[in-house]
Amino acid sequence: MYLAMNRFTVPLENAAEFEELWLSRESRLNEMEGFVSFHMLKGPEESGRILYASHTMWRTEEDFRAWTEGEAFRAAHVRAGGSRKLHEGAPRFEGFTAIQEIAVPQPA
Repeated sequence: MYLAMNRFTVPLENAAEFEELWLSRESRLNEMEGFVSFHMLKGPEESGRILYASHTMWRTEEDFRAWTEGEAFRAAHVRAGGSRKLHEGAPRFEGFTAIQEIAVPQPA
């Protein structure tokens, strides 16, 4: 399992617009080979900023890399460089390979 995460620090006054941008974007992740799940997480507010983290789970790092090199990735990020930057600095990317997984058993 491979987890790809981006963290964003968003000024409070941009939070609603930032969330709308994510909630309204077209995603074709579920069509991608090796895709498992996506979550956009809203963290705590501190000093007039909110921490957000997006993360996708992939079967393998190779599946994730294939997505980042394809047309679906470019289409999903076409609005990312919009006319007004809503977060501070660049998103912070972090990639993790699972070394252990504990999950609720799935019914047979």
